[in-house]
Amino acid sequence: MIPFNVPCVVGGEEKLIQEALTQSKLSGNGPFGKKCTDWLENYLGCERAFLTPSCTAALEMAALLTEAGPGDEVIMPSYTFVSTANAFALRGADIRFVDIDPSTMNIDPVQIEQAITERTKAIVVVHYAGVSCEMDEIMRLADGRDIWVVEDAAQALTSHYKGKPLGTFGHLSAFSFHETKNYVCGEGGALIVNHYPFIERAEMIQEKGTNRAQFARGMVDKYTWRDIGSSYLLSELNAAYLYKQFEQIDTINESRLRAWNFYKELLKEVMAIDGIEGPVIPEEANHNAHMFYLKCRDGEERSELMNFLKEHDVVAVPHYVPLHSSYAGQVYGMFAGEDRFTTQDSERILRLPLYYGITEEDVRYVVKRIQLFYQA
Repeated sequence: MIPFNVPCVVGGEEKLIQEALTQSKLSGNGPFGKKCTDWLENYLGCERAFLTPSCTAALEMAALLTEAGPGDEVIMPSYTFVSTANAFALRGADIRFVDIDPSTMNIDPVQIEQAITERTKAIVVVHYAGVSCEMDEIMRLADGRDIWVVEDAAQALTSHYKGKPLGTFGHLSAFSFHETKNYVCGEGGALIVNHYPFIERAEMIQEKGTNRAQFARGMVDKYTWRDIGSSYLLSELNAAYLYKQFEQIDTINESRLRAWNFYKELLKEVMAIDGIEGPVIPEEANHNAHMFYLKCRDGEERSELMNFLKEHDVVAVPHYVPLHSSYAGQVYGMFAGEDRFTTQDSERILRLPLYYGITEEDVRYVVKRIQLFYQA
């Protein structure tokens, strides 16, 4: 059986976890947490990084920092995971889903502009498959309008747009270290702050609304409840695992990119069939090989291919069901504009096995089965 995903283990994670167990601190913001946030801040060049229990938690912190609430609107793609919308729906904001660019499955800036109203509080972009959205245009739309931009960069650490790391364009961004991502620690995430005035409040929100971070620095003699917040801290055990992944990030990247490029080369004939498509990487984007997918001609063909691969011991999976079509999506939001591509293309995508350490032999086996299905 060739699985869809295998959580990344580079070797050496156990040693760092054992080291964490000898520390006097196992809760968040300990020595390994500091190493990870230092790494992120150095790599990204951001103002501050905060490790969180998940990308979901990082998005919730972002929603709190933007102060989106009742009467406000937040624009985002419908083609995304529920956490993107939940973070703002929890604050009482109205979600405005817009259509995607079918070439990348990313939010379409033209649709964003048409959806902006006097109530727009934030634009949330999702870098699907680690491929960047058109950030110059999106930031232009927000500039001068008092609209916050949040990057849901869950899949996009080490991806770039015009040479600049994703997660550094918006005022805030969120990364995921869930076991299905490129760099993992089981569950985990990070909030990236690129707007300096957010930092002090972000520290309080992460520490349950208290000024405990100031207390730890000796700035106050006791800490008290100062703001809304929650327990948005990643434990030292997770941080220790994650830091080893950061140490080996180039090795992980090389493995995934090698497999991604091998898929692209071997599937040329299949992707040349009329109506079959593969990933498109814009010229200004450098991606991190988070995902390789095929777009079948329609949903029925996708189901047939998925079942055919399963019969041959290959696990390939579809992805998001557009949020605007769900019960909660209709309660907490609405689709702004025309759904030309979101539903149609979401029904065509089939993601192929791709993970650190997948062998060329396994990739070749998957491709042979796909070729057999299409008789290409």
